[in-house]
Amino acid sequence: MNTLGDVHQEIAAPCTPLHQFTVPLSAARRGARLARLLATEQLRSWEIPLDPARLIVAELAANAAVHGRVPDRSFRLTLTVTVHGVLRIEVTDTRGESLPARRSAPLGPAESGYGLLLVEELADRWGVRGGPVPAKTVWAELDLAR
Repeated sequence: MNTLGDVHQEIAAPCTPLHQFTVPLSAARRGARLARLLATEQLRSWEIPLDPARLIVAELAANAAVHGRVPDRSFRLTLTVTVHGVLRIEVTDTRGESLPARRSAPLGPAESGYGLLLVEELADRWGVRGGPVPAKTVWAELDLAR
């Protein structure tokens, strides 16, 4: 079992939102696909570049649907754009005891887990925030003004 020491922890709350979008989704592959589609449309409406944000949404939503799934519980996607030009992507699921871990060694050919390596490469920052029990939120931020 992983501990919060294995991943970046969030210390402060995000800055004042300029735009915010939140939606609960079915904790299934279909919900993960819908998360990516809804995020794409929301980013378009805010005139924000689609990539790499939709790739990050796709990975975090897929992880929530596969690894964070609890029967009869949904996961939540939240997109926030701050006045400081940061896009924050959050995916909250109800498996707070199951935290993502940073990989210190390469994975073998039969192992999964490359998705969070992708998130780490694409995002400017990412981490996990526990609570409220039994939930956890995996988040990633993109600096839009680069």
